[in-house]
This record gives sequence, C-alpha cells and structure tokens, in this order.
Amino acid sequence: LCSYTDRTQLRLNTFFARLHFVLSEISTRAFLPVDGEAELLVAHLELENAESVPGVGVRTYEEFPGDIPPELWMLRTCSGRRVAIDRLDGSLLEDARSESDRLDLVDHARPERVRKQPEEIALIREATTFADMVLTRLLAEGPSIVRGGGTEAELMADCADHARTHLLGEHGDAFAGTKCGITASVHSGPRAALPHGAVTSRRPQPGDPIIAGIGCSLGGYHAESGVTLVVGQPTRAQLDVMSAMADATAATVSALERGAPCAEVDRAARDVLRSAGLGESLRHRIGHGMGIEGHEAPWLSPGDATPVEPGMVFSCEPGVYRPGLDGWRTIDTLIVGPEGVEVASSFLSHHPPERRVLAV
Repeated sequence: LCSYTDRTQLRLNTFFARLHFVLSEISTRAFLPVDGEAELLVAHLELENAESVPGVGVRTYEEFPGDIPPELWMLRTCSGRRVAIDRLDGSLLEDARSESDRLDLVDHARPERVRKQPEEIALIREATTFADMVLTRLLAEGPSIVRGGGTEAELMADCADHARTHLLGEHGDAFAGTKCGITASVHSGPRAALPHGAVTSRRPQPGDPIIAGIGCSLGGYHAESGVTLVVGQPTRAQLDVMSAMADATAATVSALERGAPCAEVDRAARDVLRSAGLGESLRHRIGHGMGIEGHEAPWLSPGDATPVEPGMVFSCEPGVYRPGLDGWRTIDTLIVGPEGVEVASSFLSHHPPERRVLAV
C-alpha cells in the first residue's frame, strides 16, 4: 500500500526485516508515501511489535474482519489519494475505488523484491549450506536406516532433524522470531513419480529412486537443494536420466547468464530433457524465484516474460516423472550476479550421478 508514483523505489526489507509477527488472516501493510514518513498499518494486537521497528510510524486498527474491513480503514487513514495496493480482495474493489482518486492494483514492490540486496543474498547463500547438510546426512546415514527396514518418514526425520539442530545452534539466537527452519520431503520407488508425493511409511527397496527435496529458511529468506538417490547400484538407464537432468541444469545456468526472459530459460532447459527422449515425463516448469517466500515471482515457466537480471535468485528443478515406474528430480539454488550465475547449492556438484547411491 503506497502513495502512487511511477518513480517510487520501494525498499520494504529495511523495516519489515525488523517486524516480528504471526502470519495469519489479519492484514498487515506498509504505507509508503512519496514524501514523508513510512508507516506500518497493523492490528492493535501487534502494536508493541510494530513499535519496535525503528524509523517508521505505526497506526493500528481494532480487529479483523471488523466493522470496517482493514484495507478500507487503511485507505481512509492514509493521506494519499493516488494509491497502489499490491493485493486486494475483489469484493472490496468498488469501495476501495471510492476512497481514492486513483487506485492502482499493481505490485510496485515486486521489482525491488525480485532483485535481492547483498545482505539478502548472504542469508540465502547461508541457507543453502543447511539444505545441502540434509542431503549429506541422508547419503551418509540412509544406507544403515534402509538396511534396518527404515521408512521414508524415518529417513526424512533423521536428516532433517540433524540439519535443523545445526541451523538453530548456529543461528537460532540471532534470528529468533523469524522464519528459521528446515522443510523436507522424501518419497521413493513408484511413488517418486508424484511431484508432490507425501512422505509415508513405505520402506525403500533395492533399485528404487529416492527423491529428497529440501528447503531451508534463515532470517526469513529461503533456499532449496534436492537430489534423487538410488538404493543400490544405479542402472545404465537410471544414470542416463540423471545425466540428462544435469544437462538441463547447465542449460538453465547458460540461459540465465544470457539474461534471457524467464520463459526462454524454462524452454531451453526442458528442451534438453525433450531431446533426451523424456518429453512425455515432464510435469512442471524448470524453476521459480525464491526470497522471503519459498516460491515467488519471477517464474522460470511458460508465460513469464520477465528478463533475468543480477540479484535474482531461482531454484532449478529438472524433474522426470514416469507414473507406475519412477521419478527423478534435482534442485539447485541459483544466484544471478553481474559476472555470471552462482550455483549456491553444492551437494550435486560434489556428488555426480554415480555417487548418488545408498549402498545397502
């Protein structure tokens, strides 16, 4: 929510990084005037949290949903008559227009949000080390867990808990009150053909692929790493799939370095998989932006014409899914810089396909 101007640069992270609140249905917004002091507009129960943020005013509304919807209260409270709002319930549109001379339903904060500052990139880069730590633990301890009859759920719990303990031990005090944790999924065998398969009590069997997708949040910023491991020695056909996926990642990096539009990056990467004869097994885009959310714009996907620029951070997730047979996915966090693309995730580069084995 901001006073409208085409030239306004919105630097939200300066004070939102200091605001600790529970994300819920209750609306929390920033009012950024062209001139004058920025304000936080929050429910009264968040007053003390908002007042702890330096350099910004605070106004509060009584309750949600309230006699007056919060967004309408905000429009009436703010001094601006030309206003941009990043998101608005459609049922409030007519009333919101009556409260302003011009209502712009465009997220003007997005250009600032998608181009990360060095401090934001530092958090994302550090987060990848703990996402990688989960995979390293899975590779090291997974064989004994599988040999002992361990399940997908037990594999996930062991490796995720290990990395979470280290994450909180190193950074928990510094980032108390912010998003700081590990999310993980582990699914195996024919169930790996489900891109979003739930973790179950299934026991992986010799020859099975095991997809591990890991997210880490640190200080409110997100990173991802992921791998597909094989129980026992992989077959030639399995290695060929993993090799094609590595080539798709290389194509992603190359297209990002050219500054290609996001849709072109997606096409270049998935064309590699199609050329390898895997076109019928593709189920999703090659990746997405990351930052204060695990999934955010811009999208490495058909339909997103956003040009790639330095400061953008993406996941790269080539995936091959063959229902009834198997599934394969790798994930890297990629940071676009002025001199090239940094592959922040290190697990895949340190463990080529022939080493992604749970030797049982």
